[in-house]
Parts: sequence; C-alpha cells; structure tokens
Amino acid sequence: MVTLVNLRAYWRFFVVMRQFSPLIVAYWRDRKRYFLFGGGREVDPETQRERAAILLDILLTLGPTFIKLGQILSTRPDILPPAYIEVLEGLQDDVPPAPWAESKTVLEDELGPVDETFDDFDREPISGASLGQVYTARYEGTDVAVKVRRPGIESLVEADLRTIRWSIPLVRRFIGSGRAFSLENLADEFAKTIREEMDYDREREMLEEIRANFADEDRIRIPTAFEAVSGPRVLTMEYIPGTKISDTGALDDAGIDRNAIAETLQEVYLQMIIEDGVFHADPHPGNLAVDERGAVIFYDFGMAGRVDPFIQEKIVDFYVAVARQDIDGILDTLIAMGTLSPEADRDVMGNVMELAIADASGEDIEQYQVNQIIEQVESTIYEFPLRLPPNLALVLRVATVVEGVCVTLDPEFDFISTATEYLKEEGYYEQTARNLAEDAGQQAQKTAEALFTVPPKADDFLDRANRGDLHVDVTIDDGSNVLDKLAMRIAYSVLLAVGVLSATILYSFAQSWRLAAVVLLLAAPLAVALYRSFRKKRGLRATPQFTRQGMKKRRED
Repeated sequence: MVTLVNLRAYWRFFVVMRQFSPLIVAYWRDRKRYFLFGGGREVDPETQRERAAILLDILLTLGPTFIKLGQILSTRPDILPPAYIEVLEGLQDDVPPAPWAESKTVLEDELGPVDETFDDFDREPISGASLGQVYTARYEGTDVAVKVRRPGIESLVEADLRTIRWSIPLVRRFIGSGRAFSLENLADEFAKTIREEMDYDREREMLEEIRANFADEDRIRIPTAFEAVSGPRVLTMEYIPGTKISDTGALDDAGIDRNAIAETLQEVYLQMIIEDGVFHADPHPGNLAVDERGAVIFYDFGMAGRVDPFIQEKIVDFYVAVARQDIDGILDTLIAMGTLSPEADRDVMGNVMELAIADASGEDIEQYQVNQIIEQVESTIYEFPLRLPPNLALVLRVATVVEGVCVTLDPEFDFISTATEYLKEEGYYEQTARNLAEDAGQQAQKTAEALFTVPPKADDFLDRANRGDLHVDVTIDDGSNVLDKLAMRIAYSVLLAVGVLSATILYSFAQSWRLAAVVLLLAAPLAVALYRSFRKKRGLRATPQFTRQGMKKRRED
C-alpha cells in the first residue's frame, strides 16, 4: 500500500530532479562532451564557483531539508571541491516564521493551553529557522525562550530523505567511486542527524550534559532547560539576552576585553572536544553572545556531537605535533584518524604542511593559524577521495568556525599559542611524551624478542621448503574489480566472435544476407560494450594538486 509519505516523496523526487536538471546536464557533459560520446571537459575553479552558486539557489528553493543538507555538505571536503565548500559555508537557514495558529497547535498538543501553561507568551517569534522557531515567554516568574518545531516538518523531511536516497544511484554516475562511498555514508549520517535535530528531548539532554560539564565555569553561560514544559517538539529554556559576539563595536562600548572572550571560546571548545567528548557543534555568531560582565552565552544545541576517546587522543596528538612542527607526527595523526589516505604521497603531503606553515607564519611557528593547515588538508582530501568520519567532519567545521569568530574578535588572536597553553596546563603535553616513550620502549622490546624468535622460524621455513612440504595460500585482493573486468571482456569477445561467425556462415552457406544482417545488428551492442571497456580509464589518473614545482610557483605568486 502506498503511504502518503511515499506519495509526497514521489512528487518531491520529481521537483528535486527538475530543480537539479541544469547541473545534471552540466555534469553529464563533463563526462561526455556530446552526452553519449566525445572526451570529458576540464572544469576550472571559476566554473565550479558558478555552479556552486546555482547549487546554493537550488538548496534554498527546495527548503528546510536541503538547506540542512547544504550545511552538512559544507563540512565534507571529501565529497565537494573547495570552491563548493567556500560558497556553501555561508548557507544560513533563516526562513519566514510559520503562522502563529500553526505553532499554537504544536504547543498545545505538547503542553496544553498556552495561556494556562505560561504566565505570558509573546506571539511574535524572535527567530525563525528551517526546522523550528523561537518565542519569548514567562514561566513561573522566569523569562524563557520557547523553541517550537515547525508544523508539518516531519512528513516533509521524511519525504525528502527518501528522495535523497533514491537520487544517490543517479549522482554516483557523475562522481568517482571513493566519493560515491562517502556520499552514501553521508546520506545515512544526514538522515540520523536531521532526525536528532528535530528531537527536542535529545537537544535538552545534550544541553544539560554540556551545562553540567561547565557547572563551575563562570566565564560562560548555558541556559537552564525546563523539563516540565518541554517535549519532543517543544523546548523551554532560560532566556539569557546578550550582545552578539560578532558585534565588536558594542563589545568595545561595553568595555569588554575581546581577546579574553576569544581565549575563553577557544578553551571551552578544547575542553568540550578533547576532554568531555560532547560539544556544541554550531558555533556561528548567531548562536553566541556575550553578557554584560563578559561571559560567553551559548544558544541552540540542536547540532551537538560526540567524540570517541580514540579521536580525542588523536586530536591531542595533532595539536601537539602542530605546535612542535612535527610534520611526520601531523601526517601519522591524520592517517590514524582516517582523514588522510595511507597511500597518499608523504613527501607531497609533508610539503603541504610546510607550505601551510611558511605561508601563515614565516619562520615563527607561533604566528600562524591552524585553519590554513586544515584548508590545505581539506583540499588534498578531495584530490585523494576518502571517507571523512562524520563527527570528525563536525570537529573540523567547529575548529574553523570558532577560529573565524576569534579572529573577528581579535585579528591578532594566536590560536596555536592558546591551544598549546591549554594542553600544557591540562597535562596533555606530558602525557603525550610519556605515551611516545612507552611506544618506543614497546618497540625496543619487540625488536629484542625478534632477535631470538625470528632465526628459528626462518630455519624451520627453509627446512620445509627444502623438503617440498611448503604450501602457500594466496588471496587476491581485487578492490578495483580487475578480474571481473577481464572476465567481462573475455565474455564480450567470445559472444561477439560467435555472432560474427554465425553471420558469416549464414551469408556464405545459406545465402541469407538479411538474417546475417540481423545477427550482426544483435552483436553490435557487444562490440560497443567491448570497445567502451577498453576506453575506460585504468587506475587513478590524477594530476597532483601539490608538487614541489607547483608550491614554488605559488610562493613566487
């Protein structure tokens, strides 16, 4: 039985395909200049930016789900080129508010009559977003902010999620296998993320957990949630007014030290990510404010993430390696986290790191900003397609957005110095040194053991080989499906040969040229398929983005 969600999904699929059709045609022509034949087309960065602008308009037109998808895509340099990331990073989900009557229905379904539940309730929302909107009210004598899920958003999101899933096979035709794998994982993660963001019970729990982690910290303020007047579709929180963190003029007029605010923000996020393991994941200026005494106020915990202990440890290793200018340590950490392919050229990637340091800091390590390293790595990730762990993508986004806010507050803000000082104060530097010493000791122990165990094993191996009693099992790892392609070509060749031979016999002995022509016509697709199988590119043919000559030219430019 076809459900209403399915019917809506079918209609949305048609709408989405119609909206995306100009980009689909363009990408198709990139692969085949004349759609079915001809070589591919090179796409320069300017064309990519133009297409990214078109994509941005399409996402805004398609509404809430696709706006959120665009925001997630802006954190995934393993899927989109840098030009697209740059355009989508500014995507905001400010949309006109829903009519009060519709919001009132949601409120009363969750909490009962509005005027009986709250002392006072302002019917005009103070902010509107794609999934919800916020009203101010009073509850038991306290000023509160009431976040209400947008009416009817659930069915639209579910229909759009099905549309996205149905669209993946089409999108796969225009991207490489590595990014196709990343895209499928992104679709699964996006469905999980947007459903979590619509669940205000989860947002309240995340808010309360993060608030508890900073209970003794007076430099920040996180609103108190009121569970009695909250639910899956409504979240009531303490209303804390403040000055928008990016309004530097107002902060100066209030006599607030902007450098101290930047340091606080950086240290708070370091604690969230590498110590607590749960973090506020949407730190753009609209979600951050400063109160009259200089404390940072955090709003909107709909986007919140968790970091597992392994990633926490590797992030610490990354910061320590950056501070020490340990290029090999940086690369090892990125590989361990899954951010960089183990097969990437270490010399090239080492040059990327050195270039980032040189461009940003000259000879002084303490003067550069970490986001320039991240941007270089993100660009290289796209050139070496691989899957970026979802929560690590959020961490990367948080790192770059937080630094942007810090630089707005203080253009001379020293990100690395603040991070290094925090790591030293919390004892992470010493712990990293102890871990390195332990690893070195274990490696020495294993080497010593090998001196005694390897020779007898080698002697036994040679004896068995000499007796003819040595058996070797070989497993072929055919990740590129080379054997499948070879078998396919053999099958095409045999069937084509049978077709041509049959046509020849019919024409020569049966004198039936019409029947022979029919057989040849039927065999023609096999000839085309065989030809195309040999025309496909073999292996990974890519022009390295970062070479010694290229980097030298960039430095000269």
